[in-house]
Amino acid sequence: MAKDYYNVLGVDRKATKEDIKKAFRKLAHKYHPDKGGTDESKFKEITEAYSVLSDDKKRREYDAYGQAFAGGAPRGGQAGAQGFGGFDFNGFQQGFGQGGVDFDFGDIFGDIFGGGRGQARTPRGRDISIDLEIPFKDAVFGTTRSVLLAKVSTCAVCRGTGGKPGTELETCKTCNGSGRVHEMRNSILGQFTSVRACTACDGTGKIPKEKCTECKGHGVLRKQEEIKINIPAGIDNGEMIRMPQQGEAVKTGVAGDLYVKIHVKPHPVFRRDGSNLTMNLSVKLTDAMLGTSVSVETLEGKTLEVKIPPMKRAEEHLRVAGKGIPFEGGRGDLIIRLEVALPHKLSGKARKTVEELKSEGL
Repeated sequence: MAKDYYNVLGVDRKATKEDIKKAFRKLAHKYHPDKGGTDESKFKEITEAYSVLSDDKKRREYDAYGQAFAGGAPRGGQAGAQGFGGFDFNGFQQGFGQGGVDFDFGDIFGDIFGGGRGQARTPRGRDISIDLEIPFKDAVFGTTRSVLLAKVSTCAVCRGTGGKPGTELETCKTCNGSGRVHEMRNSILGQFTSVRACTACDGTGKIPKEKCTECKGHGVLRKQEEIKINIPAGIDNGEMIRMPQQGEAVKTGVAGDLYVKIHVKPHPVFRRDGSNLTMNLSVKLTDAMLGTSVSVETLEGKTLEVKIPPMKRAEEHLRVAGKGIPFEGGRGDLIIRLEVALPHKLSGKARKTVEELKSEGL
């Protein structure tokens, strides 16, 4: 016979999520297996009911199709991946609490029902972020910079083991070589057992007979370390470079990452426009009218001869291909913005010439 999840929790079919949560909390506290002398099957039943009714989508499907809906308990008596009445606690993150405080089922029940949450995680060092200012030219063509960082690093003497080189390892007496210790914790449902990595051996189960004299057995120590940073060509202002495992180290674990935020100094001549470089160039009035050739110094420091045809407008643009920002598979262009420079003062002869041009309709 299909179960009536509303009857299991003792709530009405129109009950709110808060009513369902309160009912489950009360029943879970009463029937939890750790309370002793209670009905474990009843606790499984109320837990299964709450997993469905606390989820809006599953509740709608249950109301429409009953226990045979897709999100219900497995058919044929098959147990779920977590081995608790077909209910997967890894996917159950509704939580419940008292006094407005929510609790995560993965944290409270992890050691009772099994699953990945009870397994030890590999320790990871802290990430570091720094700011680095570079010249405009280095941002365009790329460069290598060295920085001196004071950070927690792996001990060079013991290579992170914490033991004196050549010393033997012995079984940790705190955890008896298992690398884990059990702790008792209190919660609103009673007392629970949790498992954590042994701090005496850092989860390895072994302790060196003699500690490293350099790091005092910690395997890591704070020191200054020179880091080389490869800055790729074409990097833009504000971009971040991630250097894996160049952050702070941790014993028997993986070092964190180093994040370098790039700040590009402005250039007095050139500006960036996507993959192109832009610059301004003043042209005399007569050169603008008749055309000319000028020498332009590129960002690389080379001299480039640029031919300027007679201009038709006061402002025009010239494009020099392949002299812009490098990118994968090519390079952008150099855009020269031509501006006609008008004379501030005319001589008598020049004024007469201009008046003649005016009479020509120019």
